Amino acid sequence: MSTITCALLLIGIFAYVFWPEHRVEAQTQKTRLDFLRERKDVIYDNLRDLNFEYRAGKYPEEDYQAQRAALENEAAETIAEIELLERQGLTHSPKLSS
Repeated sequence: MSTITCALLLIGIFAYVFWPEHRVEAQTQKTRLDFLRERKDVIYDNLRDLNFEYRAGKYPEEDYQAQRAALENEAAETIAEIELLERQGLTHSPKLSS
């Protein structure tokens, strides 16, 4: 009896997780600006984590400087593109296809 109950529960869980949504148009699509803002937040989190781990002694000075420079360059490029899109008034830029 418990095997049947577990099987039914497993089927229900799979159906809930993998059943496609019928209203695809209701799913939100991100603009390029939304994507860039999220990317900027991720880069800042990575910089924060890098600084913490460096202070904890997990990175040698050379690796820390190289990774920090790479993250700062990526952040600068992302912010520049955000500012460009905002100046152009493209807060509602074309949707990204997923």
